[in-house]
Amino acid sequence: MILSTKKISFSMLLFLLCFPLFAQQIEVCKTCPTSSIKSAVLQAKPHDTIILKDGIYYEDDILINKPLTIKGTRKAIIDANKKGYILKIFSDSVTVKGITLRNAGKSYTQDFAAIYVSKSKYYTFEDLKIENVLFGLLIEKSHHGVIRNNHIMSDAKVEAGSGNGIHLWHSSNALVENNKVHNLRDGIYFEFVTHSKVINNTSYDNLRYGLHFMFSNNDEYHNNQFRNNGSGVAVMFSKFIKMTNNSFKKNWGTASYGLLLKEIYDAEIRHNVFEENTTGINIEGSTRINYKNNDFIRNGWAIKIAGACYTNKFTNNNFLHNSFDISYNSKLNDNNFDSNYWSEYTGYDLDKDGVGDVPYRPVKLFSYIVNKTPETVILLRSLFVDIINFSEKVSPAFTPDNLLDNNPLMRKNK
Repeated sequence: MILSTKKISFSMLLFLLCFPLFAQQIEVCKTCPTSSIKSAVLQAKPHDTIILKDGIYYEDDILINKPLTIKGTRKAIIDANKKGYILKIFSDSVTVKGITLRNAGKSYTQDFAAIYVSKSKYYTFEDLKIENVLFGLLIEKSHHGVIRNNHIMSDAKVEAGSGNGIHLWHSSNALVENNKVHNLRDGIYFEFVTHSKVINNTSYDNLRYGLHFMFSNNDEYHNNQFRNNGSGVAVMFSKFIKMTNNSFKKNWGTASYGLLLKEIYDAEIRHNVFEENTTGINIEGSTRINYKNNDFIRNGWAIKIAGACYTNKFTNNNFLHNSFDISYNSKLNDNNFDSNYWSEYTGYDLDKDGVGDVPYRPVKLFSYIVNKTPETVILLRSLFVDIINFSEKVSPAFTPDNLLDNNPLMRKNK
């Protein structure tokens, strides 16, 4: 019994040593003893909480170099008056929650942000409203962070004079969840970011990409919506990526696509919807990717495949009413198409097993012509085009002989 009591006492001692016992709350308001956020930060001890009462605080370059929590309501507004950064964080264990940040500085030479974070661990930014900024959250060399339930917006007009909503560089183990990001250059940007998740975000009306990530391995992207951006999502020079249940819609333009894959290896792309994009997926130099149970609906091109794409698998996808299902620029094919549904398929199913008895050839000769001479697309629905597509289907001369779906489905995958 004595031993048990000693164990409990020792456990309590460890608990008390590991957690700040005397964390205080400092209230900030115009009539409070502390009326500025900078003063509150100077007064605060590590792990204190600063509570912002409703009101507008015209402050910029607020330096946070100790573990702190800053919280309030959306009516507690920090306005930098277009002078620089709003919060600059150089500490572990910082939480900013519930407030509004606006009017960070804008510059062609400095990356001003509402919140700038460097070399931090265990940061949390939650329930924030961020508006009229160059960058929303600019995070570098930081790890184990949570970015959740924020609304980030600006008024970006040209790429050169605008920044990104959520920008992470050389970071890891980040959770980016339930954010709404719009009217910036890129909604979400990852570069050299690993073991991170992007879940349930909405990124729209951005000048360049809804999501842009490069040199970022072992990341996951689930249940996001990317719509009406310059282009939907660009994934470059990365491996071991999982993208599931995302929506890529209405990314229109001469160089627009729902999803760009460039130099990607060993990825899973499943249960996504690509609807009304100029190109659903544009693939360059990408290998060992599984495309399964995706819907391609009313795109210009459902999929464009450029060179150096090997051992990819396309199975159980739905290709519905696209102008072109597959575009292919080589006579060699090392990719597998099997058990997909093609709305353009005109074969038959005599044995009623749900699989067409005649293989489907998804690449049309006319897609080659359009790739070389885009103006010819005006002939898309002409009798001439139907004739040349039929001739290529009967006797392939320009398209890979083995690029076909041997088991085309008669009904859509659900």
